[in-house]
Amino acid sequence: MNKRSFFRGLRAMAYAIVMAFIGPTVMTSAFKNQEHVFYVPVLGIAILMCIAAILLGFWGIKYMVKGLFNEE
Repeated sequence: MNKRSFFRGLRAMAYAIVMAFIGPTVMTSAFKNQEHVFYVPVLGIAILMCIAAILLGFWGIKYMVKGLFNEE
């Protein structure tokens, strides 16, 4: 077992979980304030956070599998 790669995957999964909760919360806040000046930038940031959560989840799983099966 490659511990370095496995813990790198765990860290990516932890960030993915955090982003998976914060992204939709920010998006909901943006949709509630559509008349505000910063609606578009806040919505863009929320969409980027949701995309980052998905990508970090995939990368986390990839690194965890590499660490478990001792791939280089």
